[in-house]
Amino acid sequence: MATRKEATDLQRALKACKGSFMTVGFFSMFINLLMLVPPLYMLQVYDRVITTRSEETLFMLTLVAVFLLIVMGGLELVRSRILIRVGNRLDTTINRRLYTAMFRRSVLVQGQQSAQPLSDLTNLRQFLTGNGLFAFFDAPWVPVYLAVLFLFHPWLGLFATAAGVILLALAVANEKATKTLLAEANSEQIQAQDLANSNLRNSEVLHAMGMLPGIMGRWAGRHHEFLAKQSQASDRASALTNASKVLRILFQSLILGLGAFLVLQGSMTPGMMIAGSILMGRALAPIDQMIGSWKGFVGSRSAYHRLNELLEQIPQDDRRMSLPAPRGDVAIESVAAAPPGVRMATLRGVNFNVSRGEHVGIIGPSAAGKTTLARVLLGVWPPQVGTVRLDGADITQWNRDELGPHIGYLPQDIELFDGTISENIARFGEVDAQKVVEAARKAGVHEMILQLPNGYDTHIRASSGALSGGQRQRVGLARALYGNPVLVVLDEPNSNLDDRGERALAAALRTLKAEGVTLFVISHRTSILKSMDNLLVLKDGQVSLYGPRDQVLAQFARQGLAKDKSQAAGGKNTRLAAIRGGQTNPGPQSEE
Repeated sequence: MATRKEATDLQRALKACKGSFMTVGFFSMFINLLMLVPPLYMLQVYDRVITTRSEETLFMLTLVAVFLLIVMGGLELVRSRILIRVGNRLDTTINRRLYTAMFRRSVLVQGQQSAQPLSDLTNLRQFLTGNGLFAFFDAPWVPVYLAVLFLFHPWLGLFATAAGVILLALAVANEKATKTLLAEANSEQIQAQDLANSNLRNSEVLHAMGMLPGIMGRWAGRHHEFLAKQSQASDRASALTNASKVLRILFQSLILGLGAFLVLQGSMTPGMMIAGSILMGRALAPIDQMIGSWKGFVGSRSAYHRLNELLEQIPQDDRRMSLPAPRGDVAIESVAAAPPGVRMATLRGVNFNVSRGEHVGIIGPSAAGKTTLARVLLGVWPPQVGTVRLDGADITQWNRDELGPHIGYLPQDIELFDGTISENIARFGEVDAQKVVEAARKAGVHEMILQLPNGYDTHIRASSGALSGGQRQRVGLARALYGNPVLVVLDEPNSNLDDRGERALAAALRTLKAEGVTLFVISHRTSILKSMDNLLVLKDGQVSLYGPRDQVLAQFARQGLAKDKSQAAGGKNTRLAAIRGGQTNPGPQSEE
């Protein structure tokens, strides 16, 4: 027996709006019943008023019709406002969950840094609040109009039914002809938009090296595919839509002719002829409206499926019991890890323990797994195998919003965000001026900030702004130190620093040592490693050396010297073998 699939948060949010949709359906019932007023008014005018020449009857019929149509207009207004509030309720209910899922996917899945889910939510909300949805509420009342036409005369009912079937067939053909093309066009549009956003984030590089024509050509290729598929889908849809429109006008004209023929035969009255034409137009209106709004429906349906896929892919974290504030003891137990989406582990069999207050330097060649280790240490990337423990507990057992204030992180690529310097240092929480200044002093950036035109209130942007690369790195360090964290990870913290910045960084490390903060520093520069207690050397994703700084440096130096001697001996042996092989010109000898 197949297990029932658990509903996503989006489906639950829509289900929570079920009562509002039922209310809209209830109002739709009265609106569609009141839609019978115009044809019945025409029926009475032609068959009763004109034959009796009674002005009083005309006046009373007109008064009743005006009143009922005003009521219908009020119901239409209420129905529209209910749907607008349903859309807002849906957005309010799901937007935080959606933003969190979008954020987590960007962390866990490479190449998924896109805000498209927010656009999809807007697309879905706009469809729910637009006129296109009204057709789905009005469609169930089509049989009522057809039934009234059958009461007027069976031929009128049959004609209207045949017209409805033909228009419905066109709607189905529209779906079949455009579904795949519109889905592919939407996919191409999203990829082209993501590519353009990525290019804009690197606009300085593109402009400096004249890369714009080439990179724009790649974007233009995707955009052209989007335009081609959308145009093809629009061509098909417009042909079917125009055919539907022409046929609807033709059917309304033909039913008048059929009604006139039946009047001449004495089978019905002139009032029934006019009312029948109006009724058939009303019966066909939802189908025609569906065809007109089909593109919006397809777009919102695709958005709905993408949102559901995201929410299924990134389930909501269960709230865990709060743990005591961490002290800073770290243990890495047989960890194997890799960047998200990469199967081959870039870290393998990593084991070490770090006590509270220890400072550990992490060194190694490029692609040794240093940045991967930093992100695994922080719980940003989950390990494939093994466990990262903080104070004896798996780091995933903490609620991230509770653990975050106790952790400081300075990534290799500095990311500041739109806002003031004080907001960035305070991590966009409540700005505590005292803590902001304290963190800035620790990072040695307080005086530099005061020299800016607006000091701590200086507004900066994510991509550029009033700060240089070194200044941004120092502000990022202040952010990492905000709130007295117990565990700090610095990835290449001096890559953009000048001599003054280096001295400020060294002072900050001494302060962290005095405060008993557990610190990991990744760096290629040996100057910053002088203050470390232990060194960890990574090579090919494995721990090559780990221990006290001086011992590791000495052993590291001996290994390097032995390697140099081995390479030199290997070169001499190669030349000797060449000479013995009869080669009189063994080639250049770089050592000599």
